[in-house]
Amino acid sequence: MEVYDRGLRLKTLREKRGLSQKEVAARLGVTRATVSGYECNIKAPKLETLERLAVLYRTSVDYILGLDHRANIYIDDLTDSQQQTVIDIVNRLREEFKSGK
Repeated sequence: MEVYDRGLRLKTLREKRGLSQKEVAARLGVTRATVSGYECNIKAPKLETLERLAVLYRTSVDYILGLDHRANIYIDDLTDSQQQTVIDIVNRLREEFKSGK
């Protein structure tokens, strides 16, 4: 069974985005020490902070909380046309996989 560590997951997400704790703190309106507390599992972020972290790290609150181990792709930062193209590609792939091509 995989051991879940919310703090480690937050740190990994931050590092993947190339952000420092100070930069994350500024975007969340908290101190760097608070961000460190989240990553060390000393402090737990409030719901609204979790939502901000999910948007910042382009993931889901479920993923941050360890409730969802599936990868997610967020396309909110794409134009409507680009989003539709991604959705069309995913739907075509699903159909291909269903038919066993």
